[in-house]
Amino acid sequence: MNKNEILVIGSSNTDMVIKTSVLPAPGETILGGNFFMNAGGKGANQAVAAARLGGNVTFIAKTGSDVFGKQAIGSFNNEGINTSHIITDSVYPSGVALITVNEKGENCIVVASGANGFLSPLDIHDSMQAVEKASVILMQLEIPVETVQYVVNLAAKENKIIILNPAPAISLPDELLKKISIITPNQKEAEVLTDIKVADGITAEQAALVLHRKGVETVVITMGARGAYFSHNQKGGLINAPEVQAVDTTAAGDVFNGALAVALTEEMIIQEAIAFACKAAAVSVTRMGAQSSAPYRNEII
Repeated sequence: MNKNEILVIGSSNTDMVIKTSVLPAPGETILGGNFFMNAGGKGANQAVAAARLGGNVTFIAKTGSDVFGKQAIGSFNNEGINTSHIITDSVYPSGVALITVNEKGENCIVVASGANGFLSPLDIHDSMQAVEKASVILMQLEIPVETVQYVVNLAAKENKIIILNPAPAISLPDELLKKISIITPNQKEAEVLTDIKVADGITAEQAALVLHRKGVETVVITMGARGAYFSHNQKGGLINAPEVQAVDTTAAGDVFNGALAVALTEEMIIQEAIAFACKAAAVSVTRMGAQSSAPYRNEII
């Protein structure tokens, strides 16, 4: 095991983005502004964020044998990410996401998972070396839950730090949750997991207690511009984010998670790690795009 090695397992998508003044209502057609394509997918975003902040990153994902998949792998290589465990699927296409962003930086996203939905436990078994080498393993939920569970079971036996970003939001079995080191839901995802509507520090603490009872050691609930609430070893509180003018919040949570993983490999205490992640996320929302918005280390300092 390398204490500095980060393994990200998750999705890789191509984002197709339109910027509009307002988000359309159901059945409504509106004329938008600029259109652009950008590399995305929660797993890929987190891998790139971690690499740009100085992390030693290996990425396990599944892409299609199409132009989107080839472009993605080339981009990861340029970021210094180890891509030797990315699988090319000859049947299913690479994932894509359709994203609309309004003038306040709010967004709505629809994802066609493609090959991401077929990243299987067998694929992970074939990449066992990457799992064994890592000290921090970061995952999301844009790949099959059974694959996440398989990795969690393997990693828990090896006493690795397991960060689960439970997005998109679904309910998860306690059997999985009790083996998670750190869970990082946003407010909506925390509500899905706990049935508690998280609106402030008090309700965040209540939700964190529910997750602790399910066996999660450390809970970090991201709360947008307010920062992140953490609960660990009977200590907790809100860690503020820097004030910025948001342009696009598309990958803020992914940048936060990638930064958190880097901070933990550098053995920062949890409060310092979260503050570092909040700074990285704050920089990311000041510019458009997913991976393109991820900051470099000098921008955080």
